[in-house]
Amino acid sequence: MESKLLYYKGISILSGRRLRQVIRQARIGERKARSRMIDFGGRSVVVTGAAGGVGSALVAVLSACGAKVVACDREGTDLTGAGIEEAHHFDLLDDDAVAAFARRVGESAAPVAIISNAGWTRAETLAEVSTAALDHEMDLNFRSAALLSQALLPVMRNQSRGAAFVFISSVNAQAHFGNPAYAAAKAALNAWMRAIATEEGRNGIRANAVIPGSIRTGAWEHRLAHKPEILAAVGKLYPLGRLVEPVEVARAAVFLASPFASGITGTTLNVDAGLMASNLPFLDQIGG
Repeated sequence: MESKLLYYKGISILSGRRLRQVIRQARIGERKARSRMIDFGGRSVVVTGAAGGVGSALVAVLSACGAKVVACDREGTDLTGAGIEEAHHFDLLDDDAVAAFARRVGESAAPVAIISNAGWTRAETLAEVSTAALDHEMDLNFRSAALLSQALLPVMRNQSRGAAFVFISSVNAQAHFGNPAYAAAKAALNAWMRAIATEEGRNGIRANAVIPGSIRTGAWEHRLAHKPEILAAVGKLYPLGRLVEPVEVARAAVFLASPFASGITGTTLNVDAGLMASNLPFLDQIGG
């Protein structure tokens, strides 16, 4: 209440009648904002990597926001969960399969958004980056998302309410935390996102990237098996003292895909528990 009063005092130079009108409109707007939520109105949103930890969270958040979720993942993954309206099993590393999926999408109502979420890494240091590992991680984490978005651009253009691409990137693209091939791929993905935002804005297409820090998903299981205490140790690097949850990443991506972000394009949104704002180990050292 105090903040509202301060705001209203800021406009108290208006005439009494006009002041009352402005305050009334502000209060109406506040009530509407409290009752409003992101609503995709039954329009389609494509999600890649939909069977994984972040993918499952994306499905849940999108379906709660009224989207028809078109879920994509590899053969053998479970895409039967609640909230999935349409399931497609194909390998993102198969260029022909990606092109075939884009053609199928083009035969029905155009999606309002594409969320490129699929990704994977195992080569954690430079010494572990073989030629095969470099090719695989670049192909899966960058090339596949780039080719999919390129194939879907024709059906995404010039929709009456616009359309959006959202790429799930990583803080690895912003600083070195290991996984050099993955980091290079995610940096390339950010550059690709900016290219779409710049060149396709005139066609009503927005593009943005979500930048997570470490996410508590199954991808951490191999590290935990080797070093169970790693979660507590890594948590000390984050101002919030923990890894981010899949649903926190999903909410950010859904916001950027939605009409609520209609003026946002070509940018990155960090969901990283404060990692990139800080250097806690350094601060702890100098703070004594």
